[in-house]
Amino acid sequence: MTFFEQVWEEVAKIPKGKVATYGQIARILGTQDARRIGHALHANKDRKIPCHRVVMKDGSMAPGFAFGGPREQKKILLSEGVKFRDDKVSPHSAWLYPACGSL
Repeated sequence: MTFFEQVWEEVAKIPKGKVATYGQIARILGTQDARRIGHALHANKDRKIPCHRVVMKDGSMAPGFAFGGPREQKKILLSEGVKFRDDKVSPHSAWLYPACGSL
């Protein structure tokens, strides 16, 4: 399995209504390079992989969200019940892992 496939497999585990950060996914996969996670998600063409559930460490949307940009990412997350404060995921409201970045 390629690294990108490992990323997609891990992201597919994020349930509706929850988010994880690029850094959290990176650490799960044994790397500290969160940018590689972004590259993998940007290369994904399968809309069944919930790439929209991966956010920046401060809760902001990914500027390069491949399926329509940050506004579309926020719209999808809102439809799944994720709460926001301004344009960031509300602290601890939807984090899959405790305290964003503490994994």
